[in-house]
Parts: sequence; C-alpha cells; structure tokens
Amino acid sequence: MRQRGKLVGMAKWAILAVVLCLLLLSWMFKWFSAEEHKATWLWDASIIAEQTPEIIAFSKEQGVDTIFLQIQDEVPDATYRKFIAAARQAEIEVHGLNGHADWAYEEKRDEGLAFIERVRAYNAASAKNERFEGIQLDVEPYQLKRWENEESSVIAEWQNNMKAWTKAGEDAGLYMSAAIPFWLDARQSAEGEGTFSRWVISHFDAVAIMAYRDSGQQMYDLSKEELDEADDLGKKVWIGAELADTHEGDHLTFFRKPVSNMNEEMAKVFDLGTSHSSFAGVAVHHYEAWYAKENGIPLARKNEEKE
Repeated sequence: MRQRGKLVGMAKWAILAVVLCLLLLSWMFKWFSAEEHKATWLWDASIIAEQTPEIIAFSKEQGVDTIFLQIQDEVPDATYRKFIAAARQAEIEVHGLNGHADWAYEEKRDEGLAFIERVRAYNAASAKNERFEGIQLDVEPYQLKRWENEESSVIAEWQNNMKAWTKAGEDAGLYMSAAIPFWLDARQSAEGEGTFSRWVISHFDAVAIMAYRDSGQQMYDLSKEELDEADDLGKKVWIGAELADTHEGDHLTFFRKPVSNMNEEMAKVFDLGTSHSSFAGVAVHHYEAWYAKENGIPLARKNEEKE
C-alpha cells in the first residue's frame, strides 16, 4: 500500500509539472507573439547621407524594425548601400518607398514597373546586406479630381496596375506592400468578387492601413475589417499612426498631443491588434515628425511652412 501511495504521489507531481510546463509555454508564446513591432516612413531620403547614425539609434530606441525609405534620384546608390548596411546591422529592414497618385491610371503603369525594376537592378548590384528587403507602394488616386466622377473606372485601372506591379515584385524576389486608406473595405473589387480591400490584400504580402486617428481604439476599429480579411488570407497588416500636421482635422493626428498620450494610444493598438494573426505592428507616419516630437523640436504646421 505504501508503494502504491508513493506511486500515486509521484504521478500527481508529474501531472503538476506537465501542467506548469504547458502554462509556461503558453505564457512564452503570448509574450513573443505580443512583441511590439514598429515601422516608420522616411520620405526625405537626403538626410541619410549625414544622419544615418542618428536615424538608426532613434529607430532602435523606439522599437522600429522596418523603415519604408523613399528612393530619390538625388540620392546616390552608395548612400543607400551605406544606410541599409547600418540598418541591417541593427536588425532593421529597409523597404524602398515610392508612388504617385496618378500611378493608378493605366497610362502610368510603366512608371511603377520602372521603379520596381530600379530596385531590382540596385539589389542585383549590391551586397546582400545592402539590399532593399522589399517595396512599399503609396498610390492614392482619390486625391485627384478624376476619382469624383470615375471612381469605378479608376479602381479597375488601379487593380490592373497592381497586378502587374506585384508580379514584377515577386519575380524580383521583393516583399511587396502597399499603403492603403481604411475605407477600401467599403468599395467593391472591379472584378466583382468581394471588397476592394480584400482584393488588394490578396495580391500584396502586406498592407499598411492609414487608419489615422488620435485614439488607439478608433485606429483598431477602422482597421478591423482589413485585419479579419488578412487573417483569412494569411497576409500581414500594419496599422498606421499619423504624427505630422494635417489640414483634415486634429483628431487624425498626434501632432498637437503630448508624447505620453501618443504612446498610450499606440499601446492600445498593440493590445487590440495582437488578437489577429495578421497584425504586423504599428507604422508611424513619419520619421521626421516622430523624431521632432520625441525630442521636443518644434515642427512647423503646414500653414506656417507656406508663410
């Protein structure tokens, strides 16, 4: 009987140990999956010539592991190579960024293809640690007058262009992403199957939702439909946060908000977003505004810049 009691006791301890291990594994999985990933847009690529150390240090400090860096003719390839090598050493990916509102039009398709070819050629001539990891396209035809009267036609042309661009990017071995507004889920695909947002998500590796609000809950709510669609499609979604000035309303940006408020609202986005397998993190628009805010540097409002 004593032996039997001893075996029962050992079995109980073994079961308890297994349960504790499972709980620990569950906690570790949740911790790693909830790790905060951030991206940022860097539009003025000219500053990387002199400010690479500062940009990399700030990005690491803020938890940025992806930079969408605009590719400009005025910036030499050697400057990009030096910057990307430094970023890679800091475990930060760099994606080539470009796009114009009229790139959605059929006659502008080749401009997008030429940009992708430029990145492909650059990568082919660069060392592995100097290459762009991918491309982000920022094409916003709804800013142009034609959208008001020919929305359906523009969407059809835009989709055909995106098909060509994503195919070219895939052939070049590039991770393809697109910056899109949150309201594409309220538009139908020109091909007649589902929402326009679902169509876009299905063709790209990832999207960055411009869900610009000064509330983490609202940013998530505006992105939820796209997150659900991406969950289903196995794609990734960045939720965008605006820090720069905008004429569209102060509720769309953290421009006038204190840093503490901005960080609190971003934390809410992470808390809500981690319930989605597609959630990639928060993308901050943009680097210059973010750096100025964190360092207490006054950044002129748009009307002040014109003056």
